[in-house]
This record gives sequence, structure tokens and C-alpha cells, in this order.
Amino acid sequence: MTAHLRTTPTHDRFTAETERFRRELLAHCYRMVGSAHDAEDLVQETYLRAWRSYSAFEGRASIRSWLYKIATNVCLTALEPRPIRVLPSGLAGPYDGPDRPPSPLAPGEASWLEPLPDAWIAPPAGDPAAVVVERESLRLALIASLQHLPARQRAILILREVLAFSAAETAEILETTTAAVKSGLQRARARLGELDPKPERLLEPTDQRARALLDGYIAAFEHSDAGLLEQVLRTDATLEATPFREWQAGRARCVHMLDAYVLGTPGDWRMIATAANGQPAAVVYHRDAYGALRAAGVVVLASTATGVSRVIKFHDPALVATFGFPDVLAP
Repeated sequence: MTAHLRTTPTHDRFTAETERFRRELLAHCYRMVGSAHDAEDLVQETYLRAWRSYSAFEGRASIRSWLYKIATNVCLTALEPRPIRVLPSGLAGPYDGPDRPPSPLAPGEASWLEPLPDAWIAPPAGDPAAVVVERESLRLALIASLQHLPARQRAILILREVLAFSAAETAEILETTTAAVKSGLQRARARLGELDPKPERLLEPTDQRARALLDGYIAAFEHSDAGLLEQVLRTDATLEATPFREWQAGRARCVHMLDAYVLGTPGDWRMIATAANGQPAAVVYHRDAYGALRAAGVVVLASTATGVSRVIKFHDPALVATFGFPDVLAP
């Protein structure tokens, strides 16, 4: 962001005052736009605008709220011409048609939600309770629901409910009135309740039960063992994958679809455990016709005390590099 700028006392002071907020601003932009890569670009734009206007910053607001004002408005401007990012379950109900492999949507038919690597926003050392709150506010189900709110309502809800800004501070950030903030928050809460009426209590990715479920899911793919999937998934589990429109509801349908069209033979798949959106996840590799294990995407699990309730696979090889892994695994 500042590599091309000459280091000066003013620039050093700007860096010292603002850089500590970069991770939380990245999480904020991600909640707003539902894309890790877009969020990263928007944070860069936020810091560029902040630097350009730093000399006029008079300290009437805190440096944190000033940065959030810039970031929020950068996001609102970016969202104006863009379709919302969705998951397949945000397009239609579960598939209940004839037995066949899922069909991908053509490029441009939908704009897909992206997972966020935990490593991007995890502080080097922080309050464990604060880390849990941060993870809960980045769960995929919540991020997917947020995208269905009008952009300004989304901003109000995030600023008030997630970041705990007051109504007055939120009004200042959005350049509106406290009455408008209170009204927008009420409508956003009501809509969010319709979209996600019973948020699940998920296990932390560091919980041994969550890791056991992830290990079981990985083993099922690497050994092409549908029986292991049955042990890992809850009876009411759902399975969806971008860029496919159809998604499955119920363990029996999930396992059948994977067994019939995906699992293949032992050795076709390799997965490496990671974490995304405060949930257990794995980067996924698939063996190509030449025997090389090539990046295939990322899978994120919703792990509960009674099993995996939701599996979301993002079929995008570029995401593997986003999580810090190579495009091809060494033998």
C-alpha cells in the first residue's frame, strides 16, 4: 500500500496509528462484500484514501472510527454495481429431481461467495474470548445471509451488532441520522431472522470433536469410503458446491451424490486441514490424468456436537493459493 511512498515522520506516524486496525478492517470488508479477494482490495483502497486525507484528520473522532467510516463507504461504493454473492442454497431449494450429476452454472450466471482464511484475520496473540466472537461473526451461514440485506442495512447491522459502535457513531460513519440507524437496524434484524431463523451452535475449529469430524471427512475422500461419510454427517446434513445450482439435503442424498459422482477411487483425492470463517476446512487436491495432485478448491464444514450439519465445497483452484498452499502437491 505504501511501498512507493517516501518515508517521512508523518507517514511513520500514520502507519503507527493505523496499521494495527488492518486485520479487523479486512474482516469488516469481507462481511460487507463476501469475497476475500475483494475485501483485500477494498482495504488497500481504504488505506490509500486514509493516507491522502490524513493531513486533514483533526482527531474529532477516534482513528478507528475514522478508518471504519472510510472502509464502509469504500465498500458501499463498490457494492453499487455488483450482484450479491451467494451460495447455491441462496438460489433455490434443495434438489429433488432425477438422479444425475449436478450441473454447473455458466460463468456470470451467479456471483459466488468466497471463504475467508482464518490466518488472514487471526491476531498473532489475542484475547481468546475476542477471537471466539470474531469467528462467530464470520461464519459462512451468517456471511451468506448478510449478502441478502440491502447494502446500507448490512452496514448498519455490522457496525452496531458486530463491531458495537453506538447508534450515534454509526450515524456519523454513514452520514445519516440516529433515527435512520435505529430504523435500519430493526429492519435488518427482522430480515436476518427470516433468512437464518435458528443459527446453529458450531464447534470451534480447535475443538477435538471438530478436528475428528474433519479428519473423518478427509479420510472418506482419500479412501473413497462412503461409509465414513455416513459416520461424519448428521441425518439432516446439507451439501452444496459452487458453481453448481443443485444442492442436497439429508444425509442419504448427500452420501449418494458423493458416492455416485465424486468419490472415485482411493488416491484420487488429497485434502490438507486448515480453517476458514472460524470453521474447520480443508484445501482440496484431485489427481489429474497424468497422476499429479492439482488444486481443486476448498471445503468448509459446519461441525456441531452431533456431527457435520453442512458441507460447502468451493470449486475454485485459485482459492488453494489464497490459503497458502501450492497449486500442485509434490509426490
